[in-house]
Amino acid sequence: MNKACPLPLRQYPRVVMGHGGGGRLMKRLIEDLFMAAFGTSAKEAHDAAVLPGTDGDRLAMTTDSYVIHPLFFPGGNIGTLAVYGTVNDLAMVGARPLWLSAGFILEEGLEIVTLWDIAVSMKEAADRAGVKIVTGDTKVVEKSKGDGIFINTAGVGIVPEGREVHPRAIQPSDVIVLSGDLGRHGMTVMAKREQLAFDQELKSDCAPLAAMTERLFREGIPVHCLRDLTRGGLACALNELAEASGRQIQVREASVPVSSSVRSACELLGLDPFYVANEGRCVVFVPADEADRTVRVLRATGEGRGACVIGSVEDRTPSVVVLKTALGSSRLLDMPEIEQLPRIC
Repeated sequence: MNKACPLPLRQYPRVVMGHGGGGRLMKRLIEDLFMAAFGTSAKEAHDAAVLPGTDGDRLAMTTDSYVIHPLFFPGGNIGTLAVYGTVNDLAMVGARPLWLSAGFILEEGLEIVTLWDIAVSMKEAADRAGVKIVTGDTKVVEKSKGDGIFINTAGVGIVPEGREVHPRAIQPSDVIVLSGDLGRHGMTVMAKREQLAFDQELKSDCAPLAAMTERLFREGIPVHCLRDLTRGGLACALNELAEASGRQIQVREASVPVSSSVRSACELLGLDPFYVANEGRCVVFVPADEADRTVRVLRATGEGRGACVIGSVEDRTPSVVVLKTALGSSRLLDMPEIEQLPRIC
């Protein structure tokens, strides 16, 4: 085994914040260091691992860690985020989420009432998402070593027989359906963190998506791929899918919904809503003749009431994301090197 580290050490001899931001730097860290060390392939990368099961069904498993600052924000907190984020990763591979674990790293000095509020909100979130928290772990670190609380979760679910939801299933002429407007979570956290006030209150879109995606399958819609739009937002998610599928993705800028409050906040801070994190939004890849039905099914759910078609998949090279601007021109919607907003999940 080659034990030489493959990352460009001269450029990044130490971990930087950008290694956790969802951009190219994080992608290289995962693929060139972790996957190289573990002997896994980037071709299998997805929101959760799909494992052998019994009677045709398969297991899905995922894990995630949450280090958000501040711990509480309009629309949620680190606990609800941990539950919904894990449930959503399972949903993105077509799984029915069932069980979660919860590991807590607590900083000395954290108020017990704060921990209670987070734990209660996790139970409420799990009930809403239809899952159970069945096991966990607790560690305490010295004051100033843990930023209050970090949470790690793992999730397990069942992928019913016949469901193949993966980037490699994306086909030319597929359409891309977005489940709702962009940027609410990232801008809400940023506004809370920096104590910014806007005319219209910002509220995170933090929500479980499994019931919404399950409804698509119950209606018989042939879903080719799903992806939730967390770190790196819509732009990073679509770039990952273009590369993984070997297809070109085209997006119509005028079709992508962004609320006026998020747009104003982004303009004030010099940010692009296409790259801002969401915690209750996903894209759905379906055949073109299923576009209208997919939108109707999503809009019938609370989480997908803002669903709309935003683009299509083309059998062209290179495998990039092309944005058709509101002015009629085209430009690449590229993946950034690092994140716009750190510590938002």
